[in-house]
Amino acid sequence: MSPSQDDLRFMRRALTLAWRGRDTVAPNPMVGAVVVREGHTVGEGHHQKAGHDHAEVVALRAAGEKARGATLYVNLEPCCHTGKRTPPCTEVILNAGVKRVVLSMKDPNPQVFGEGIRRLREHGVEVTSGLLTREAFEQNRGFASLIRQGRPFVTLKGAMSLDGKIATSTGDSQWISGDESLRYAHRLRETHDAIVVGIRTAEKDDPRLTTRTGRPRAHQPIRVILDSSGRLSPASRLFSEQGGGPVWVVVGKGCQREAIEALEKKGARVLVLPETRPGEIDLLRLLSELSSAGALTVLVEGGSRINASFFSEGLVDRIRVVLAPLVIGGTDAIGWIGGQSPERLAGALRIPSFSVVRRLGADLLVGADLWGPETLPPPPAENLRYNS
Repeated sequence: MSPSQDDLRFMRRALTLAWRGRDTVAPNPMVGAVVVREGHTVGEGHHQKAGHDHAEVVALRAAGEKARGATLYVNLEPCCHTGKRTPPCTEVILNAGVKRVVLSMKDPNPQVFGEGIRRLREHGVEVTSGLLTREAFEQNRGFASLIRQGRPFVTLKGAMSLDGKIATSTGDSQWISGDESLRYAHRLRETHDAIVVGIRTAEKDDPRLTTRTGRPRAHQPIRVILDSSGRLSPASRLFSEQGGGPVWVVVGKGCQREAIEALEKKGARVLVLPETRPGEIDLLRLLSELSSAGALTVLVEGGSRINASFFSEGLVDRIRVVLAPLVIGGTDAIGWIGGQSPERLAGALRIPSFSVVRRLGADLLVGADLWGPETLPPPPAENLRYNS
């Protein structure tokens, strides 16, 4: 049965409200709620900060007695578990006398996952689930990854020639793709909390790594440079760009103190992390540091060695590649994924299907999702970060 226009309208409102908590709720999810009675909004709210009232509680408090017999729209399944700083939302909903609950997606937290729905239904509340699920997942994919994988959600992005090259043998790469693809890249940055590139990319391209969508309040992600020896020049455009996100430079334990101090003087946060092998930063440690800083979605923009490291460590959740109508050729040109290939195809990463295929001007965008709301990874041994 198709959802009504009213259901879609109120759920979209709940999703819009949820975005208001983008920069304040991590590591908790972004949640919005709308209370509707006889076709009119009588209360609404969003989760503002970890430890503060959940969206459902805020909306029901605003509705007051008008919540009795009303419909509650919420983008995430109401929680039902105890042992946290806020009471179970299911109990608040039941006490308020809500007649119907419409939600987008189940809470990936294994302490909730379907139990909130069951709890409401067993007490006579009509529950409709699955409305605008994809939109709700996109909004909270970082939270889902943190809960289920213990780390942020990682998107690997690239622009390559038709033969899979990202640069010539000399490293020349600007520009492989066209203007529409560049605009897409900036929109993609805006939907992530952090951008990661390697030092070779930073040196060769001298990128700004900012979001330039033309919107006055575009989200500016943390800019992360993987630079084990601290080679990044203090003259980099990363330090002169106004309005960009914080700059993190991640170095190895052997990095000279003078190099660290020079970067810190330019305003960079320098993280000294262990290396899994010479010249390769421990990426899991980096992702842990990012999640602790509230960055739950990470965009990896290369180069080829960094891309290979994320793949080899099983840290890629989504792929977005722009193919340009260009052939570079040559065995010495730089491919999108560096490192060693498997000896046999059986060792390659086989992706079930493409999730996105569309034109971007003269280019072609190809995307693949390694998991989504229908195929959540199993939860980690401990649920460490969800503390609402």
